[in-house]
Amino acid sequence: MTLDELKAFVTVAEAGGFTKASALLHRSQPAISRRIDLLEKTLGTPLFERRGRQIGLTRAGKSLLPHAEDALAAVQDGYNAVRESLERTDGALTLAVVGTIADSYLVDVLRRFQSEYENIRVDLQTANSREVSDLVRRGEAAIGLRYFEDADTRLETSSLGSERLYVVIPADHQVTVQRRKNLKPFATDRWLGFPANRNQPESYGSLLDAQLAADGVTDPQITTVDSLTAQKRLVEAGFGIALMPKRNVQEEVRNGSLRLVAVDTLTAQLPVVLVQRRGSVRGASAMALIEMLRANIPDLLDS
Repeated sequence: MTLDELKAFVTVAEAGGFTKASALLHRSQPAISRRIDLLEKTLGTPLFERRGRQIGLTRAGKSLLPHAEDALAAVQDGYNAVRESLERTDGALTLAVVGTIADSYLVDVLRRFQSEYENIRVDLQTANSREVSDLVRRGEAAIGLRYFEDADTRLETSSLGSERLYVVIPADHQVTVQRRKNLKPFATDRWLGFPANRNQPESYGSLLDAQLAADGVTDPQITTVDSLTAQKRLVEAGFGIALMPKRNVQEEVRNGSLRLVAVDTLTAQLPVVLVQRRGSVRGASAMALIEMLRANIPDLLDS
């Protein structure tokens, strides 16, 4: 059992297929398949169920996955520990972040960090919340920023604060006031929302359903769009309305293509969470960035 085999196995499992895994690892599909075959021969059991182009983990594969992730993360820890022992002050620090967070207040923090740590290159990887946790858990990212807590005991999560949500509507929407008591004036609108996460009851996708139900809006029209940028463009074009933080639509509000409506009963908030792998080796630069995120993001969320 080699690290290359484990890396191929974890990547195929996370990507959901050999083709995507080969692209992520910059290797040919036959090379990926060969590594999986060797690993399965070593273990004496199939790790994937192949159903045409669709694959899934077997029971053995599901058992191996967390240990394979831990093994890869341990190797990264070893690399980080050596760098710390040599007191290296240069290099790269990988930060995994939900794209809508990277698009707003995070830029201000990174600018401050880079001014103090000029020799440290911050590599950003954007992903959804689940993928952010995956990257941190496997040691491929030192720090993660995502929405909502992650219950995985291999991760340490801490809240940095929450963003208030507003109803975002196109400029020519029939509601012309900036504040409403509840969501009932929007009962007949088509809503744009994120897909719900079955494995996590609390998610961005579940907020809209819960808030509409709380305001007595039954059988709402909801179209799932897994991109905040796409949601904004669709709202601008009059294809629906959405719930979003104010900071993510500041430019559109300034140019008049979108409007914000505050709703008194809209209590749902979007929590921003810092994610680290439990027990991981954290260098001075990583700790400095973590402290900077903790010190600055709460204030930026409230601005």
